Amino acid sequence: MIKKILKIVLVLALIALVAIQFIRPEKNNEGYKSVAAFEKETKPSVKVASILKENCYDCHSNQTQYPWYSEVAPFSLWLADHIEHGRKHFNVSDWSNYTIKKKEHKMEEFVEMVEKDEMPLQSYTIIHGNLSEDDKKLLLQWAGLARLQYKHQLEVSSK
Repeated sequence: MIKKILKIVLVLALIALVAIQFIRPEKNNEGYKSVAAFEKETKPSVKVASILKENCYDCHSNQTQYPWYSEVAPFSLWLADHIEHGRKHFNVSDWSNYTIKKKEHKMEEFVEMVEKDEMPLQSYTIIHGNLSEDDKKLLLQWAGLARLQYKHQLEVSSK
């Protein structure tokens, strides 16, 4: 009896797994909205730009580089949700649309998230690896300088 129930459950699970493959989330590749404005304004070094590209832009820009497993459900759905959530909170492709105040605040959040090891997400680092301490230091120095630039602009504009 238990074997029969287990067999039915496994068959239903297999059918569900095959059926879910037909659900295709929209890809995040709006090439016309690049990261160029963000990089031009925040001036990351070549190394920092490389770290951002490898660890941040997939979820925080409109230029996601999808891994092979993004074509397989349920991973495709899970990735789409992560990317949508990431872009909602911080999207460097929309940087030119942010106000100076919002840019300063986003850089403040960036610093906090990296300092607290909340970014990149643990689910990302399991597959892609953690940021090295040197990479974190570089990111924090760069983001701190960019934030100061925006704070200065806010002070000048409030006078």
